[in-house]
Amino acid sequence: MAPQAFVLRIPDADIADLKTRLSLTRFPDAAPGEPWAYGTSVAYIRDLVSYWKDSFDWRAQEAALNAFPQFKVPLHDIDLHFLHVPGVGPNPYPLLLMHGWPGSVFEFLDIIPRLTDPARFGGDPRDAFTVIVPSLPGYGLSFKPGQKRFVLQDIAACLHDLMTKILGHRKFAAQGGDWGAAAASLIGQKYPSSVCGIHLNLLFTPRDKTMANSEGEARYNEQVAHWLKEETGYQQIQGTKPQTLAFGLTDSPAGLAAWIVEKFRSWSDNDGLPESAISRDRMLANIAFYWFTAAIGSSFWPYYGRLHSGLPISPEHPITVPTGYAAFPKDIILPRRSIAEKTYTNIQRWTEMKKGGHFAAMEQPAALAGEIQNFFRQLR
Repeated sequence: MAPQAFVLRIPDADIADLKTRLSLTRFPDAAPGEPWAYGTSVAYIRDLVSYWKDSFDWRAQEAALNAFPQFKVPLHDIDLHFLHVPGVGPNPYPLLLMHGWPGSVFEFLDIIPRLTDPARFGGDPRDAFTVIVPSLPGYGLSFKPGQKRFVLQDIAACLHDLMTKILGHRKFAAQGGDWGAAAASLIGQKYPSSVCGIHLNLLFTPRDKTMANSEGEARYNEQVAHWLKEETGYQQIQGTKPQTLAFGLTDSPAGLAAWIVEKFRSWSDNDGLPESAISRDRMLANIAFYWFTAAIGSSFWPYYGRLHSGLPISPEHPITVPTGYAAFPKDIILPRRSIAEKTYTNIQRWTEMKKGGHFAAMEQPAALAGEIQNFFRQLR
């Protein structure tokens, strides 16, 4: 079946219901000590909830998304939502651009024009891409109650079929961060003839402690140890009891915001507040998108799959297609190249970025767009 054009319009009643729920928020007591020491700051969420209720303009963010052509298509037993933005240039190349958790298609609103129309930003029109941005299966508008759940392997297969069977691309480029990087890696692993290459801003490498033969490798071991001890609790609950967590986050918008905002603060290159890296309105648009679609529980499923069936990306199952990597300095894990090359055996571009974190497309859209263009220029 051919894709059908789609325009997002959240009912006024749903917006009114959200504001009512925000006005009735029951805030927890703040633990003694530094505001963010034990999780999300209570004072911060009080202020954010007030702003969300009284000042945030959902319709403006909705219009920004609707400025791009959107579609839905029945695929793999769900209605898959995606943006399809034609490139402006002599020969735009198809680029599959994928978000992760707790992101959404709202991550890419600032980078899409830079990729589709580089001349508008002083670039070369020959670098133009036609950009396809799906809501990952189980996320955002690729979710409705009662549908099946998708683990990483299912997500990669579905998006590969979108590009090849639905959109008819014999070969395409793929890019992503977080689970989007995992999906790009799996597409490169499972369907190497379908991609000219993959570009990632997160690498999936073994996290076992390795022998430190250099200062850099020692720092990497320290980084991994800290990550595993202090920052992976969300993975355990999302990967073991996703249904239980979904009750609270589907019922309480303040709870949903607190759960997601902590990641925007911890994983972005900020000065202590996430707004110094990502605009408050764009961050709230992303959170509100989870709220209005009620997709938060379904979005946990890649974590459930990873904990119960393993991560299908490893040196035992290497990715051999041309690979580019942008290492943003405040990302969650920054592997050494010597470690990464055991899994990604054909790394052709490795760039240490000057600024930015996990949400690179939101934090540093110009820098990431330039890296994507530079990497794929010789491959397309």
